[in-house]
Amino acid sequence: MTEPEPVLATVSELRPRMKNLTISFKVLEKGETREVTSRHDGATHRVADTVVGDSTGTVVIPLWDDTIEQIEVGKTYKLENGYTGLFQRHLRLNIGRYGVVSDAEEEIEEVDTENDLSAAEHERPQRGYGGRGGYGGDRYGGRDRGGGRRY
Repeated sequence: MTEPEPVLATVSELRPRMKNLTISFKVLEKGETREVTSRHDGATHRVADTVVGDSTGTVVIPLWDDTIEQIEVGKTYKLENGYTGLFQRHLRLNIGRYGVVSDAEEEIEEVDTENDLSAAEHERPQRGYGGRGGYGGDRYGGRDRGGGRRY
């Protein structure tokens, strides 16, 4: 299986469920570090929500554990193999396990702080399992309430 081509994007182009993103951003502010417990293994991790942006807008990146200290406010970075997702229905840009953050070749001078992509609430994406709505393809969870067969 071949790897998908990287998606070069600006902040304003980000949408939920994008993968293999390459994007440059300037770090505007780091939030307070808090401790969270992993649902996967019960381990405790540190996370800090960080506001980043470019000339097209801003978005929140959650920084985890050692990455919190590695990323500096005011610097411009390039993220390769990042992805987007929703946290409490708000857009997040994620570094993830396979993402690579490096110093950007060009500094970002101007950031559009008026266009905050993480401010808007998004609907939870519908899963595409056979038709409209939920898993069964109809609004009754896949069963035909009329007693007949669906074709």
